[in-house]
Amino acid sequence: MTAEEIFAGESDDVEFKEEIPAKSEKYMKSVVAFANGKGGRIVFGVEDGTWKVTGIKKEEIFEKMDAITSAIFDSCEPKITPSVNLQEIDDKAIIVVEILPGMQRPYYIKSQGIMDGTYVRVSRSTRHAERYSIQELILEGTNRSFDQVATDQPVTEEKISMFCNRLYQHALRLCTTEEMREQIRPLGKNQLLTWKLLTEKDGQYYPSNGYLLLDGDADAFPEAVIQCAVFKGTVRDTFITRREYAGPIYEQIEEAYQFILSHINIGSRVEGIGRQDIYELPVKTIREMISNAVCHRSYLTPGKIQVAIFDDRLEVTSPGMLDNEITIEKMKTGLSKLRNKGIAAAFAYMNVVEAWGSGIPKMFREAREYGLREPELIDMGSDFRINLYRKQPEFDSLGVVDPTKPTDQADQDTDQADQSANETDQPSERTDLSEKEKAILQIIEKNPEYTQAEMSEILGWKMNQIKYYTDKLRQKKVIERKGTSQKGYWKVC
Repeated sequence: MTAEEIFAGESDDVEFKEEIPAKSEKYMKSVVAFANGKGGRIVFGVEDGTWKVTGIKKEEIFEKMDAITSAIFDSCEPKITPSVNLQEIDDKAIIVVEILPGMQRPYYIKSQGIMDGTYVRVSRSTRHAERYSIQELILEGTNRSFDQVATDQPVTEEKISMFCNRLYQHALRLCTTEEMREQIRPLGKNQLLTWKLLTEKDGQYYPSNGYLLLDGDADAFPEAVIQCAVFKGTVRDTFITRREYAGPIYEQIEEAYQFILSHINIGSRVEGIGRQDIYELPVKTIREMISNAVCHRSYLTPGKIQVAIFDDRLEVTSPGMLDNEITIEKMKTGLSKLRNKGIAAAFAYMNVVEAWGSGIPKMFREAREYGLREPELIDMGSDFRINLYRKQPEFDSLGVVDPTKPTDQADQDTDQADQSANETDQPSERTDLSEKEKAILQIIEKNPEYTQAEMSEILGWKMNQIKYYTDKLRQKKVIERKGTSQKGYWKVC
């Protein structure tokens, strides 16, 4: 740990403890939570909240390090072997315990048992795992996909044949060219067995959870629906209209897609003798947002997919935490990990999705081409949300809505925005500054009159962090303060 990392405060993978608790269970919850998630570090000798380095007595430190290692190894099931290291910050000794993400989930406190002793990390806090979370961890630990788990009620070959034909017909409907239609082949039970949507045992066929979701079994999955709503304004306050779509999950996607198209602005452009309808938002992105939510949501996590249209944005929220290996930044580069492998295979067959991993980068590109604000990806802990932002409609000389600018105009706007960003960022490209120092400097360059409180609000950092990094910039003679704290301004040196 560096001093900068400490002053950045606690996060989803860092926790501070001033003292080593006499009862190891007080920090063992975080140990198993880190092992059940993306891993993390527990730092002993740092005061939580103030991030003041209090340190551990040097004559006791090696004894305490051994005690921590033994406690973790003896208290957790399956066994967790931590990396326990000594470090000095400002001449004070701290103990850094690193826990790697585990492969044998779920991890739990042995004395509490699997149901009471399993914990997960949500944002900056450690929480007791709900039953559905434990089920997901068990599946992860055995490398299984929930939608491929077989049910106990057999299905007849006649119903399987009808099911396959429905998917085949839907695949044909989604084809946009004759060439695509020719490439679609009728679906059979052998393909379903390959996708593990069916399991054969003693001459009978058993449908998986994914099969039932694709078949639209409402009794088995009552929360596998999409809720759609239009709100007045920019907050979830006043409904204008709302609908709920149940049934086969691939049909839900089409119904939600049409709901959105019927409640956003549409214009038209005449080219030659033809007329082209133009929606204010890229329609491929809209479909991709809904398809991803249906395919990648957790069907164990309580909750329904929600599609909300506000004055300023389209918002799609799907239940379930992000996979431990996936981050927002990785998603932007096109990295994808399938949560429901059988459903994903069926969606690929039906052309519900084009190519795995390409959806998010395409969304950003299409938003840019439309002249829209960059989409927002939000990890909400137990849910995941995508915001696609709208823009104020423009009108032509006849008063007809033209929701998009011509491509060359959008490109011009993008170029101007990039040029402006480059001009703003250029002074911050100093190699001797950390990323957090650059973030502070960038804000000051935009408006030298910002107070530290305003910087805290803009960046979402605590005041202690803002003060720490502005002081470092002062020490490096990058900035100086002119006037008082409230009525002065910052000067970039």
